[in-house]
Amino acid sequence: MSELRERPTVLRITEVGEEILRRTCRPADATDYGSERLARLIDDMFATMYAADGCGLAANQVDVDLGLFVYDCLDDRGTRHVGHVLNPVVEPQEPGRRLIEDAEGCLSVPGANTELARPARVVVHGFDRDGEPVTIEGTGYFARCLQHETDHLNGGLYIDRLSGRDRKRVLRQSADRRESVFAERAARAAAAAAAARPAG
Repeated sequence: MSELRERPTVLRITEVGEEILRRTCRPADATDYGSERLARLIDDMFATMYAADGCGLAANQVDVDLGLFVYDCLDDRGTRHVGHVLNPVVEPQEPGRRLIEDAEGCLSVPGANTELARPARVVVHGFDRDGEPVTIEGTGYFARCLQHETDHLNGGLYIDRLSGRDRKRVLRQSADRRESVFAERAARAAAAAAAARPAG
């Protein structure tokens, strides 16, 4: 592996209506684990997530058919969690599990958000970039993030969990705010690129 890796690239984020967001993503396999290509994709996805001011991003949101997401999110105690997971599976929930209702949005539905109930705690099993098993426990908003991103990899969007009326309202909100959101993302990406340039 080269010691001099190129700077991460901010990628285009796919939007609601694009077919790749509705497909179950290809599971990572032995050809992916440990590869420079996978390491580069993870770096690019983090750069893209930060430019879009997000807390999670799935591979199909950058037009890549792979069971992978990255995250940088706080839990209900204010603890920050940063990482990635491949081939995530959410443990089945017990009947009567506690739900929390909070605002939820999506980088692929730019500029919109709405209240949505989700389980307050989840456990996700998957693999890291080297193919080693990982188990991630999330509470509060981090639990929401883990569920949201796993849904993406199974071809789902959070708007699928809304009533028809609320779904239409969210899509209208996104259409109204889309251009301003894209302008903000472009400005953040440009600022990050400028900060990464060597002085002189």
